[in-house]
Amino acid sequence: MPERCTSLRVFSGNAHPELAQEVVRHMGTELGQSWVNSLSDGETRVEIGESVRGKDVFIVQPTSPPVNETTMELLIMVDAFRRASAKRITVVMPYYGYARQDLKAKGREPISAKMVANLLAAGGVDRIVCMDLHVPQIQGFFDIPMDHLTALPILADYFRDCGGGDTVLVSPDLGGVARARALAERIGGSIAILEKKRLAPTRVVVSNVIGDVRGKTAIMIDDIIATASTVEQGACFLREAGAHSVSVCCTHPLLLGRAVQRLTNAPIEKVIVTNTIPLTAEKRIDKLQVLSIGRLLADSILAIHNESSVSRLFC
Repeated sequence: MPERCTSLRVFSGNAHPELAQEVVRHMGTELGQSWVNSLSDGETRVEIGESVRGKDVFIVQPTSPPVNETTMELLIMVDAFRRASAKRITVVMPYYGYARQDLKAKGREPISAKMVANLLAAGGVDRIVCMDLHVPQIQGFFDIPMDHLTALPILADYFRDCGGGDTVLVSPDLGGVARARALAERIGGSIAILEKKRLAPTRVVVSNVIGDVRGKTAIMIDDIIATASTVEQGACFLREAGAHSVSVCCTHPLLLGRAVQRLTNAPIEKVIVTNTIPLTAEKRIDKLQVLSIGRLLADSILAIHNESSVSRLFC
């Protein structure tokens, strides 16, 4: 690390320590000393093992499942660093829990994504770093500085190296068109959109594909794969519509419920994801490939610490 970075310290919660270790390895430093554990009644207890007075502190903690536990753990860590007189506290949250509760779909519902943003700001966070939010408008929920990173360059590098001939980037819904177009612009290819109807929060029906996929290599792109219901139906529909092959990519592989079984049985060649969320052994099926965001996070942390541009990392 450059000499100027001696005041920078990176810490990790329990959500994804492997990613935090990878980040500091790219930075040429070591992870800060801290301990996060539970008391006998389930309360979270945090202890910082070194002085952070006047330091630029970065906490790497995706609020992935169990979301309530990782979120509360993060808030308590922030409070500990604030009371230890850290100069600035930046939360590096590759996956933002509650992001899918970003609006009121019907009366008397909360907007939980906004509530979590309020909690972080009120808790003493000075800056937030997130990656591929469910909808970009969530950036406006924060009243503190925020950097919104994207895994698109990493995904684009992978697919460019793999080739693939005549490619079509497929959005699973209208809301994901901008994401599909952005990847298409990076690797070349056309775009298509799946038309679907959501019958329940975890139940959808794919009924049509808008665009030409016949004879093409189809790549479905989304921010999150949760239950994989849309992915499974979409892959079957694309093959029936004449796609030569179907691959799937996303930033956040939640893989909940029957997701692994659906991905295994669906007519999908490859599932490309990133390591924003830790993956247990049973989720690492043969067709799954995990790309690392460690270097991107490391470069972003250094850019923020040195007061240089973060957006240049995505040019």
